[in-house]
Amino acid sequence: MLSGKKILLGITGGIAAYKTTFLVRLLIKAGAEVKVILTESALSFVTPLTLATLSKNPVLTSFIEEEEGSVDWNNHVELGLWADIMLIAPATANTLSKMANGTCDNLLLATYFSAKCEVFFAPAMDLDMYKHPATKASLKKLQTFGNIMIPAGEGELASGLFGKGRMSEPEDIVQFMQEHIAGTLPLKGKKVLITAGPTYEAIDPVRFIGNHSSGLMGFELAKAAAKLGGEVVLISGPSQLTAENSSIEIVRVVSAQEMFLAVHRYYVDCDIAIGAAAVSDYRPDNVSEQKIKKDAETLKINLVKNKDILLSMGDKKKHQYLVGFALETENELENAKNKLQKKNLDAIVLNSLNDKDAGFGKSTNKITFIDKNLEIKTFEVKNKAEVALDIFNEIIHRGHA
Repeated sequence: MLSGKKILLGITGGIAAYKTTFLVRLLIKAGAEVKVILTESALSFVTPLTLATLSKNPVLTSFIEEEEGSVDWNNHVELGLWADIMLIAPATANTLSKMANGTCDNLLLATYFSAKCEVFFAPAMDLDMYKHPATKASLKKLQTFGNIMIPAGEGELASGLFGKGRMSEPEDIVQFMQEHIAGTLPLKGKKVLITAGPTYEAIDPVRFIGNHSSGLMGFELAKAAAKLGGEVVLISGPSQLTAENSSIEIVRVVSAQEMFLAVHRYYVDCDIAIGAAAVSDYRPDNVSEQKIKKDAETLKINLVKNKDILLSMGDKKKHQYLVGFALETENELENAKNKLQKKNLDAIVLNSLNDKDAGFGKSTNKITFIDKNLEIKTFEVKNKAEVALDIFNEIIHRGHA
């Protein structure tokens, strides 16, 4: 959920600031890019050098930067626009009050008031401060602004008292943010089935019939679905690609028959299914148990049809939103429309081998999205990660997420 996110971490002057070194490491491990702002009082608890080393970004502490006779300033507006997420942890009673009441007397607060993104805050203070009506009013007011509070935990406090006021642990902060983001994503709770890559049809133990598909389009679709909150099963033919995401289960197959069986193990429970695999239409009717020797000048191999996986999915479709792919070389639009109707699809993604930036072995694709009402939308050439998002945006736009 945090992969690729730009997170601006604001650290204020409380003893819990020492935990932010672990927090930065966890955010980086989750795939986020992190920039850190420290208030002046936070410098007493954690050093800029440590946080700069962990975040791999300069740590900011004030508006003005002086170095070797030159003067520069840190632009709070640019920082606020840069961030996808702002996280203030620990958020002391003092900073919470200033946030709630419009006091802007340091770089962190100026950036907070300039931020256009979601703002999370993790309160941290002693028991009596946390219970005080003024603090309760600040917490309530900030949440009415749309800020998201990461609740404080209970435990032994710096004063020696035991109770509520401890900053949530770094692991819990990251988990809270991930769960919050997941809960707002359009594919949350949806099961998505995607096929990818080629299939290989054996001729003998050494040789096979296959195609040039790398599986990249299908893998990018799986990654996009996971980022949008989906629970993904990716059934892939032979491919070197991977998708390291806990929301993606990869099922590896080789032949069209293996893919057929795998698809129908998962298809009945899925909400969205996308057939992006380049499945072999034919297979040898007889597979030699031994390597075929090159004795004759010619070799004839009798081919028989494989089961049409996409057609079988269309036949068994109930609640699923089913999307196919059409890679065409002539009469592209008409062939795609025919395939859409013949296979009982809800939509089809057309790409043409006549487009130099589309097809197998390319990092880019150029697609036309056609739905069952024959509404057609053509996109410009994009990298396949962007194409995958376009496809899911079209599905979501049609109310199937």
